[in-house]
Order: sequence, then structure tokens, then C-alpha cells
Amino acid sequence: MDDTVDSQLTTMSRRAWRDLEVLHVVGYFAPQVTEAYVGLGLDPRLCYFPGRAAALGAARPGLAVSTFYVFAPWLVEAALPAAWDLATPDQVVAARRAGVGAALHELLADADVAESLGIARKVCAAMTAPGRPLFAAHAELPWPDDDLVALWHAASLVREHRGDGHIAVLQLAGLDPVEATVLGGLQSGTTGFLRKTRGWSEQEYDAASARLVERGLLDGDGGFTQQGRAFREDIERDTDRLALEGWAHVGLDATTRLHELVKPLRDTVLASDVLPRSLRHPTPAG
Repeated sequence: MDDTVDSQLTTMSRRAWRDLEVLHVVGYFAPQVTEAYVGLGLDPRLCYFPGRAAALGAARPGLAVSTFYVFAPWLVEAALPAAWDLATPDQVVAARRAGVGAALHELLADADVAESLGIARKVCAAMTAPGRPLFAAHAELPWPDDDLVALWHAASLVREHRGDGHIAVLQLAGLDPVEATVLGGLQSGTTGFLRKTRGWSEQEYDAASARLVERGLLDGDGGFTQQGRAFREDIERDTDRLALEGWAHVGLDATTRLHELVKPLRDTVLASDVLPRSLRHPTPAG
């Protein structure tokens, strides 16, 4: 693959990932999903953690902290392992899928996703598991029979594969979880949302920001320096590179086609009220 095609594929694969990411995060915010978890007895304020961790089995908090990376340990510990006394991981996976299916069919009116699902499955089949624990765990789950839920599952695989690689890049860049949250919020425009949901104290945020100022990545007002913006963009480029294998397998034309097919679905979700207002932009954080 020459440099021009590689650059085009990287750009298009990021677009396709962003489209799929919007479908994926429906599983965190749709009321139908929360209702399914509550039906199992799970705490609606903490169901994110067993919902995402269930693919790993009855995960204890240390495993979730290590793989989710940017959440404060105390917040994970409030959810796990207590959730497994209320429901098995298999029950949580089933509830998640049932809720996602109800939400997506309501939002997308039984859209025909056969072609997009076919491409997405080929992308996922070429993604490798070593060094990617969340992707590996979700990849071992059976594919749903419902096409819309199956496309959501593909979006989840793409998201977790990219996320596992992103954590490796963050660690190589010397960013601890709080520092990564600070820079990620600035880069994606989701600082307020992340501060509310990741569990870090104001003192921890302030200390992380101070460390980033010392590194020359933030200015005294908490914004990016020129060096900091370039540093954060390098993180995204390295994450793109590590996430490329599935997209390279299907090639530029198929990746472009997937973007064309999924973008209208993404736009429909973003136009609804299912996502928090602060996340209705091209790269919502999950």
C-alpha cells in the first residue's frame, strides 16, 4: 500500500469508526438498556460497569480498572463485584443486547443494514486479539441474529479494538488515567461530561492539569499549548495506526462504502434525544 492510499484509508477508517461509535454509545444512554439492567436488579447509576465488563466474565474491579483505564477505581469498586451477586455476566450481556435492540429499532425504524453489516463483519474478522483484552472478550461473544443488534456488536468490536490500542498509546506517551482524561476532554470537547462521569476528584483533576502544565502540554489557563495540541494529535494518529488492520483487510473502497451506509444512521441517532446534549458531536465519548 503506497503512502497516499494508506493516508486515505486512515482518514476514511476514522470516519467509519466515528459513525459506528455513535451506534455503539446508544448502549450506554438509551433508557431501554437501563431498564433492562434494572430488571436484573442492577443499580441504574452504576450499570455501565457490569454492562461493559460482562464479556470478561465475573470481573473483579481491578480488571475493569485496568481495561477501562480512565475511571477512578472507587467508582468501579462501587459497581463490581456486587453486580455479579444480582445477575450473571451472561444475563447482563443478554439484557444489554435486548435493550440495545429495542432502542435501535425505535430510533432507526428497522433500517436495512445487511450491506453495512457484511462489510463490518469482514473488518472485525481481520482484527487481532493479542494485547487487546476488551476486544478479545467481546469478540468471543456470539453474533446476534438481529441485523441491527449485530451491527451494534460490530461497532462494539471496532470500539474496543481501537480503545485497547489507545490505552497502549496513552501509556507509551506517559499519560496516567487522569491526565489522559484531561487531554481527551479538551481534544473532544467533552470536558464537562468526563468530569461528571469518570469519578476523579477536583483535587485529582487540578493535580493532573498541573503536571500537564509542567510538561508544556497545557497553558496556565488549562488550554492546549501548541506543543500540547500536537502531542494530542500524535496520540490520535498512533491510535489510528494501531487500529488499521481490519480496515486494511477490506480496503479503501469498502471502508468508504461503510462510512456512506452508516453515516445516515449516525445522523439519525445524533438528531434524537437519546444521547446527552454534550455528546451530540462527531466523536462522542463512551
